Amino acid sequence: MAEQIKAARGTRDIIPNEVYKWQYLESTARSVFEVFGFREIRTPIFEHTELFVKGTGEVTDIVQKEMYTFNDKGGRSLTLRPEGTPAVVRACLENNLFSESPVQKLYYIAPMFRYERPQAGRYRQHVQLGAEIFGIASPRADVELISMFLCFISKLNINDIKLYLNSVGCKECRPIYVEALKNYAGERLDSLCETCKDRFQRNPFRMLDCKQQGCRSIFAKGPKILDYLCDECREHFNTVTELLVRLGIAFEINPFLVRGLDYYTKTVFEVTARGLGSQDAIAGGGRYDNMVEELGGKPTPGLGFGSGMDRLIVTMEAQKIKFPEPPTTQIYLASLGEKAATRIFEITYLLRKKGISAEMGMDRSLKSQMKTANKIGAKYVIIIGDNEIDRDMATLRNMANGQQESVNIHSVVDIIEGKLVY
Repeated sequence: MAEQIKAARGTRDIIPNEVYKWQYLESTARSVFEVFGFREIRTPIFEHTELFVKGTGEVTDIVQKEMYTFNDKGGRSLTLRPEGTPAVVRACLENNLFSESPVQKLYYIAPMFRYERPQAGRYRQHVQLGAEIFGIASPRADVELISMFLCFISKLNINDIKLYLNSVGCKECRPIYVEALKNYAGERLDSLCETCKDRFQRNPFRMLDCKQQGCRSIFAKGPKILDYLCDECREHFNTVTELLVRLGIAFEINPFLVRGLDYYTKTVFEVTARGLGSQDAIAGGGRYDNMVEELGGKPTPGLGFGSGMDRLIVTMEAQKIKFPEPPTTQIYLASLGEKAATRIFEITYLLRKKGISAEMGMDRSLKSQMKTANKIGAKYVIIIGDNEIDRDMATLRNMANGQQESVNIHSVVDIIEGKLVY
């Protein structure tokens, strides 16, 4: 026997009795996002590597360690999409969406690929839902985006959530803070972990994102970026917090929150929920006012968020949130004999044309067919044997109460339709 080939590490199959959970999240996201005026966009699963290097940041962990990059047969460097935002910006520019309207509100539900250590709710191929707003510099857009995600979470009945906020400033004030941070960290470099020592040279801002308790204790006593914001960034952040208060949305300011991507400016945020242990983030995002220009467009403010569907589902399961019941087959057709099998084949087709979910059993005993009908949760079973064919009759069984009645074969589709309606 040949050796069985299994799914690659960090990937998994979503089998039929799990898929309905994903469909529920997807349909809920679409309904909420579209109420907020967002339209769906779909981008290619791979892009030119340069897009993510320029858009995500050359010294980010994603670009340095996590991307699936390869050369195609033409020698071009391509990368499986590790995150959604640069691809959406590229699509807007290439398809002249900003000419169509300077304000674009877009969402996506798409697979992402990152070479990282698999853990609960985190896979090397994962599905991310996200949304982007372009063309609005007002802090009201920040709050609109945050409130939309929280409305989505509310629809899913996820509880015990927390919203964390920070501002990472802009290209005017952030360099001043980074210099102060480097001076502070440089005096304590021997006490920092190896990751922070590496980030001190390559990307000092990311030292704040360290999860080592010793490093966090050191930076807790260091300079805070909110104290270094320019007047514009400070006013923007204050307005965001004021608007959240007006909407009754609770939040907590987290001076360590910087997100893992270089493109963020001003507002950054993260949403956590009980159920994922220490890695409890279910969404994160912020503003990126420079990305469109850096990728070849005109100066255009932007902001967005991403949320991993795997993590949302793990959270819902951990919180014992009940999913809607998966769709079931309404009608099962059982046959006894070759003529009967042909007839139920025809009736099944007629039922499906009317939008009634129907399944048929063939070449098996009646007992085994009835077991199948019960297993798939059919509401009614139509039983036809070769003897019934000669009399144009069929047996209709109500699976809920076991009652049976004889019906005319030519009328059985209309009878079923009436019973399902009423």
